[in-house]
Amino acid sequence: MASESIHPASAPSRRVVVAAVGAAGLALTLNACGSEDDSSSSSSSSDSAAGGSVLAKTSDIPEGGGKIFKDSGVVVTQPTAGEFKAFSSKCTHQGCAVTGITNGVITCPCHKSEFSVSDGSVKKGPATQPLPEEKITVSGDSISLA
Repeated sequence: MASESIHPASAPSRRVVVAAVGAAGLALTLNACGSEDDSSSSSSSSDSAAGGSVLAKTSDIPEGGGKIFKDSGVVVTQPTAGEFKAFSSKCTHQGCAVTGITNGVITCPCHKSEFSVSDGSVKKGPATQPLPEEKITVSGDSISLA
């Protein structure tokens, strides 16, 4: 009986329902995945000379590696001494949050895509697109989102 009172024009389309379920699943995946996250760090204040939120101290980012900031959705890397880069932490394959950085490679747990800490380029698929670069500023020993 309840289905008789629903008009096709007022019911959500299959595409809307699938998108909503997918978004809910992504939110659960992002919350459930572990990472090298430092969301409880005292360096995550919103004070910065550039106006962005301070993510970390330069000394927190290992040379040749990086650190994932789950709450900010970014990965900050230090490919070579004193050079800092930032990329989206969302894998370009299917949107999973990356969770690891080892031996100069950022890894996605869902399908094992790998990305370079130097430029976010794909080192191993199934991803075919690089991680998008994010804007950061380094002021003294603080790294902030721009």
